[in-house]
Amino acid sequence: MTDRTQEKVSIMIPEKVSKWGVCEIVLHGGPVQGNPFVDVVLHAAFTYGGQSVQTSGFYDGEGVYRIRFMPDREGTWSFRTTSTEHVLSGIEGEFECIADDTGNHGPVRVKHTFHFAYEDGTPYFPVGTTCYAWTHQGDEMEQETLATLEASSFNKLRMCVFPKSYSYNANEPLYYPFEGSIEQGWDYTRFHPAFFRHLEERIVNLGDLGIEADLILFHPYDRWGFADMGKEADDRYLRYIVARLSAYRHIWWSLANEYDFMKSKTAEDWERFAQIVTDNDPYGHLISNHNGIRFYDFHQPWVTHCSIQRVDVYKTAENTEEWRKQWNKPVVIDECVYEGNVEHGWGNITGQEMVRRFWEGYIRGGYVGHGETYLHPEDKIWWAKGGRLYGTSPERIAFLRRVMNEGPAEGLNPMPSDWDLPRAGIEDEYYLFYFGFNQPKFREFKMKPGIRYQVELLDTWNMTVDKLEGSYEGHFRVDLPGRMYMAVRMTRVEDASGR
Repeated sequence: MTDRTQEKVSIMIPEKVSKWGVCEIVLHGGPVQGNPFVDVVLHAAFTYGGQSVQTSGFYDGEGVYRIRFMPDREGTWSFRTTSTEHVLSGIEGEFECIADDTGNHGPVRVKHTFHFAYEDGTPYFPVGTTCYAWTHQGDEMEQETLATLEASSFNKLRMCVFPKSYSYNANEPLYYPFEGSIEQGWDYTRFHPAFFRHLEERIVNLGDLGIEADLILFHPYDRWGFADMGKEADDRYLRYIVARLSAYRHIWWSLANEYDFMKSKTAEDWERFAQIVTDNDPYGHLISNHNGIRFYDFHQPWVTHCSIQRVDVYKTAENTEEWRKQWNKPVVIDECVYEGNVEHGWGNITGQEMVRRFWEGYIRGGYVGHGETYLHPEDKIWWAKGGRLYGTSPERIAFLRRVMNEGPAEGLNPMPSDWDLPRAGIEDEYYLFYFGFNQPKFREFKMKPGIRYQVELLDTWNMTVDKLEGSYEGHFRVDLPGRMYMAVRMTRVEDASGR
């Protein structure tokens, strides 16, 4: 870390930053008079060769300004600041971007139209869960949440920036995002840095676990006024949070949870919000807008993927192929309802049904998200606050993730199927069939002659894989155990001639 001064400002610059890591330039001693959150504009241009990336800095309180940057190329980067304040403008420096040795693969991108991969090409199959207000529960419970996540297979977490007021969400947060109080009101022109530092700490914790942070920027479940701050405050908040967080490689932007329940926002507002986020995020993180009842227009060019809530009590993941065709983008069913036993219909399905919906979504070319809502004497419910998981679906979802990782690297796409047995795969190479709640004792398959397959029976509930003896081709029968939630996997094998 290089530490030097320019006039009254002390400048801290890291000497080395790993590829897709966070280079943070810290400026101590900047102006504190007036309202720096509003009065001071700070930018920096980071340059490597012919590449230049423009970023926004932000005020972090007590005379401290920060600029964060995510380098995507190894080598020597230089930067130069511009600002409305003389002492913050014209600051120059450089740092070395080095290879990462921690398994960092970069940000997640859309790949092969309907799927995802990290920036370096490594496949990424989203297996998500939801903990809306987990960062507002205090250190003990937040650490318990992180320990639970570390022991799970989940690699994406939906979470809110703002605290939440809803069923089983009655506690006050430790921090508020703005200066002020509930009694006296909030000063939406002055952010509370401790709130955002805490949020950043938890986002960093998720990154250390290899979990993507699907960050919900607005939501309707509010008793503090944050859902209805007004146009200027909304826009200022978005610019501020994107400046603070966009350099973290594992961020996804969700404009809202259930955007259509926020009656104070218009269609024009959501499009403006999307413009602000994408204009101020130089790294092009994934971005979408999640529905309550009415789907957002996922045709919009800024939308990278479809973030969907179920629109039917019973049928959800079965629609995945239709939604793929409609929008020609990845389909992520972030809420297919939750495993649990609360009074609401969205929160009392069984673990078996949760797992079935995951498999239905996957076999139809999409991805499904988990949530858990089991009643707790202290309202410590995973979907709201995190903590511990009590359901039966997470370990079965882990089994599915293993199947995903063993399948086609480019992702699984639906294929023409019999009316009662969906299938997906790669023609002549790999097939996956899913029986769901059906329980046949056998099935006849008619495959292309001359191609031999290894056949495996997958019990998706008991998490077993039984490899059948020999190989199969053409028209053949597979005996089944007569249980629900079975799948058949066929993988092409060479015959004795090497074909």
